[in-house]
Amino acid sequence: FIPVAEETGMIVEIGRWALARAMREVRRWHAAGFDRLRLAVNLSARQFEHADLPGQIREAAQESDFPPGLLELELTESMVMHSGNGIVERLRALEASGVTLAVDDFGTGYSSLAYLKRFPIRSLKIDRSFIADIDHDSNSAAIVEAIVAMGRALGLKTIAEGVESPGQLEALRRFRCDEVQGFLFARPMPASDIPEFLAQLNNGRIRSFRGGSASVTHFPTPPDRSG
Repeated sequence: FIPVAEETGMIVEIGRWALARAMREVRRWHAAGFDRLRLAVNLSARQFEHADLPGQIREAAQESDFPPGLLELELTESMVMHSGNGIVERLRALEASGVTLAVDDFGTGYSSLAYLKRFPIRSLKIDRSFIADIDHDSNSAAIVEAIVAMGRALGLKTIAEGVESPGQLEALRRFRCDEVQGFLFARPMPASDIPEFLAQLNNGRIRSFRGGSASVTHFPTPPDRSG
């Protein structure tokens, strides 16, 4: 379905609908007391190349009274690097609308890292293929640790995708990764189940970690013990 929607261009309208629907749902959860929730949305290549994407985002945010600062748009490396002329202006227009930009599946696409300093990227989402073996493969662990260190040096937030085991989580704590997401915390669920899930999380009936939510967990930065 998605490849056909991409090919025909219908994905732009579908994406517009999905974004508006997600914003309305999250605003309902905010009103229910879960006001720290953020919304992360994957953009397709067709959506990203649409000339009025910033306008669509502003319109959806205004209609649902959604704070743009709580919206993160996820772009793949190949989308960023193969979008042709005007990419910097397009990214800056999106940033000017108040949203933050993240590179999804980081490490699987374009080989040059020069775009990290050229474009207004704020987050790196480390691909799950690197996370899968970090608790028992030294090469995977070294790659993830290097990505996290690079992100920290550039002032970028790092988010690990596909965390499924306590061993992976502990390795990411050790590397000082900023946030994690994966089945260790929660699986995809219908929007109607989210309020009860969040209530159980707040009441301690679902496993969580200090400082964050179940599906995306923030690790407080450890104190600097150097010197």
